Amino acid sequence: MPSPDAPLSGRCACGTVRFQVVGPFTTAGYCHCHRCQQRSGTLFSVNGVVDGTSFELLAGAEAVGSWEPEGGLPKMFCRQCGGAVFGGYPGQAGRPVTIRLGALEGDPEVRPQWHQWLESAPDWAPVAEDGLPRWPRRREAG
Repeated sequence: MPSPDAPLSGRCACGTVRFQVVGPFTTAGYCHCHRCQQRSGTLFSVNGVVDGTSFELLAGAEAVGSWEPEGGLPKMFCRQCGGAVFGGYPGQAGRPVTIRLGALEGDPEVRPQWHQWLESAPDWAPVAEDGLPRWPRRREAG
């Protein structure tokens, strides 16, 4: 797991926005909500969650754009390439930061543990039966 002594780096597609994770992931999973579908152009997103103090923005702060949807966490992206890289509350203890696992440059040492917002998954692309817990809407913490 990432730690201050062994941080895990990540970046957007063009490399303008760079960050590191310096604490362990608390969970990870698949989100099938319409917002994730529309923001990514894919059927779901795969995100890991860390405490806000475990995330450090290293470069590109001026290029970070954000969008805070009603009822959702802030979503951050690179204004240069459009890459969605993280969301939540960087630097705030006890508040989550969600990190797109595809933006990481190494093994986060966490694997997806759940599916959420299955009611938004398109009928024409069924979600594989993988034995992970499933929620029709937002995942119940725990």
